[in-house]
Amino acid sequence: MEIPQIIDRLKEGNARFVEDKLDGKLQDSARREELTSGQSPHTIVLSCADSRVVPELAFDAGLGELFVVRVAGNVANSSSIGSIEYAVAHCGSQVIVVLGHQSCGAVTAAINGGDNGYNINHLLSHITPALSACGSGAEVIDVVKKNAQLTTEELSKRSKIIGDAVSSGKVKIVPAYYNLDSGKVEFL
Repeated sequence: MEIPQIIDRLKEGNARFVEDKLDGKLQDSARREELTSGQSPHTIVLSCADSRVVPELAFDAGLGELFVVRVAGNVANSSSIGSIEYAVAHCGSQVIVVLGHQSCGAVTAAINGGDNGYNINHLLSHITPALSACGSGAEVIDVVKKNAQLTTEELSKRSKIIGDAVSSGKVKIVPAYYNLDSGKVEFL
């Protein structure tokens, strides 16, 4: 499948999700059996760990179609980048979606600042560039969208594997925003 077809497939799946018309394909025992020999997901989704955001449902995807990496704030840290590199180098994934979402708690915490302890502070430091780009008084929605956009750039800059795949046209990275209320995914 070509990259534009993959993106169209994601958009069509999201439209079914929004309309409450999931087709539920590729989710049965035959599909599970088929995948025991390996995987070749067409899309990697770097998503927030928020329990309200479920990429497989939001894109009406079946087993083996999405390689989902979840971390609060959908940040590009060493572990998430390494996971994405694996899918690019070993699974043949062609699209990377960086999926931010409405009312993101990690972004809200970054905006609010303060000492959240070593680990959360470290996680939130990855959101600081988006905060800086949006300026003081920025709304959560604006920082979430800017964070998704900046993270797409970070993936290519911080990873030779991902950067080379993007440069050669084998992989496309797209930022996106998930609306909790409607389920609609906006490709930014």
